[in-house]
Amino acid sequence: MTSRRVAKVAEVVREQVATAILFGLKDPRVKNVTVTRVEVSPDLRSAKVYVSVMGDEKMQKLTLRGLESARGFLQAKLAERVQIRYTPVLHFQLDQGIKRSIEASRLLREVLPPASGDETLEDDADDETGDETADEAGEERVDDHDSTVDVGDDEVAPEVASKPLATDDPDPSQQDPSQAQRQP
Repeated sequence: MTSRRVAKVAEVVREQVATAILFGLKDPRVKNVTVTRVEVSPDLRSAKVYVSVMGDEKMQKLTLRGLESARGFLQAKLAERVQIRYTPVLHFQLDQGIKRSIEASRLLREVLPPASGDETLEDDADDETGDETADEAGEERVDDHDSTVDVGDDEVAPEVASKPLATDDPDPSQQDPSQAQRQP
């Protein structure tokens, strides 16, 4: 069997199993599941379905048990939708790739200093100290998260211009009736 055909079958199996899990499976144990990839054996008789599950380790194990118990249902759905001689036997495995990439990203953030354009940590620290000193002094301060300006006891909302949005299409009520009928 050519590797191109095996790759095509693997992709079709991935799509169909993901669709069946999302729309056809009613097991409450199976939640927050993403089918990341599928490896099909060269004879197309078995397939390893790698899934990513959001949640802690207990939730992941529970979801894998739910998928294993729904294996027959998922294989039947796959047989209905894919026309091949043998329907592959599905084996579910937890994909650790996403977990590893998140861990690697966290380690890199700890080890590498922030880039010159990425000063979010310093800005957050400056905002917190700046807000406290402005509040203590009773001075005027502008809150980045709110659209009001705090001036002592009074709050003033900024003026908002209320003009209509410009659109490419003219107002249908102002069009000529003969032109309005021509448009689909």
